[in-house]
Amino acid sequence: MPADPLQPASTPSFSFARYRQAGRSRSVLWGVLLAVALAAGAGGWWWQKHQAAAPAASGAPRFGPGGAAQPVSVGQVQRADVRVLVSAIGTLNARATAVVRAKVAGELKSLRFKEGDEVQAGQLLAEIDARSYQATLAQAQGTLARDQALLHNARLDLQRYQALQAQDSIASQQVDTQAALVRQYEGVVAADKAQVDAARLQLDYTRVTAPIGGRLGLRQADLGNVVNPGDANGIVTITQVRPIDTVFSVPEAHLARIRERLGQGAVLPVELWDSAQKNMLARGRVSALDNAIDTSTGTIKVKAAFANEDGRLYPNQFVNVKLQVDRLEGVLTVPASALQNNAVYLVRDDGTVALRRVRVGVVDGDRVSVQGELQEGDHVVVDGMDRLRDGTKVTVIDAGAAAAKLEQGAQEASQRRAELLKNLTPEQREKLSKMGQEERRAYIRSLREARAAQGPASAASAAASH
Repeated sequence: MPADPLQPASTPSFSFARYRQAGRSRSVLWGVLLAVALAAGAGGWWWQKHQAAAPAASGAPRFGPGGAAQPVSVGQVQRADVRVLVSAIGTLNARATAVVRAKVAGELKSLRFKEGDEVQAGQLLAEIDARSYQATLAQAQGTLARDQALLHNARLDLQRYQALQAQDSIASQQVDTQAALVRQYEGVVAADKAQVDAARLQLDYTRVTAPIGGRLGLRQADLGNVVNPGDANGIVTITQVRPIDTVFSVPEAHLARIRERLGQGAVLPVELWDSAQKNMLARGRVSALDNAIDTSTGTIKVKAAFANEDGRLYPNQFVNVKLQVDRLEGVLTVPASALQNNAVYLVRDDGTVALRRVRVGVVDGDRVSVQGELQEGDHVVVDGMDRLRDGTKVTVIDAGAAAAKLEQGAQEASQRRAELLKNLTPEQREKLSKMGQEERRAYIRSLREARAAQGPASAASAAASH
């Protein structure tokens, strides 16, 4: 019989079974999820514990108040005299410069100097053909001798006329005329003497001498050239470089102190440094101040003098200038490398560091004057401060000893390399020369390993097969 659609007898039993089956599935799913969550939590706890213990087990330092000690190098806080320096840029100027020119025209017959030599004032440098000037001198001397003879004869006649006049045997007019003739000849002789002196001076000018002492430049005229007093380049140039001067500008703010120190008779030292400011060239002193301030720059020019006894300073040489305008006595100083953002790290007795803010003052070389909570004899960090914090534990190392150890290791490695290369055969050397840098390193490493394992003789034979 067909089932009655209005009869729901079997439907309730079927739905209840499915419901119980679904409930069991949800219970299993929630159990699995709970187990996974517990496992994840346990794994995370184990990982954090393992990561925290790993640095301590491996010896790796941890930074911070509770971590391992950070290695640092330290410097000492000292009381010292600090120079107040003003830096400037200057150019060296010769104390005097002279262009040696011929004073008379003529052919250049000889040169008596070597370019670049040091000469003294009055030293003979060149000679000009003097024959025409010698002839002129001889002519002037002849004219002088003739006129002197005429003067002598006129004086004798005047003496005779005066004797006759005393006897009233000659007219007074004739005596006066003879006296005027004597005075005329005296004037002629004086002019002749001047001509002789001028001719002799022209002859002396054919010997060209140094007007000042100094260093010679390059020759501007050659033998056989006809030189003239109007030549622009002359024969050679002399520059006086012992002593030598430099002129530089300093801000007008320092003018009052400079004038005060100079007025007290103090010596203001000046140092010259090369363009890289690594090598000091000379020490000198301020010699003069300009008489006006440059309104366009707000600076005043200062001149300083340097003995330059070794002659290493040259005119027009670019230099860096350091002028000492004052000196601070007995101030606290720290190494310049200890400063970081106007603060230093003070190493305390318990092996930790403390950040100390300081007021930075004058810099003098590798030391800086400071004001702050520091005492003479304190130690401050100069190297290794990049990871420091206030309270970080530190270990003080000797930077000099570490650098010496590294240098010694590098020298030993270089010696081992040289010894290894010395034992190579010509074929191996040629092979090595054709390799690239990385290939060469690998080849040398293989030689070293073979030598260590088999000895020098076996290493060479083993390397030959590479």
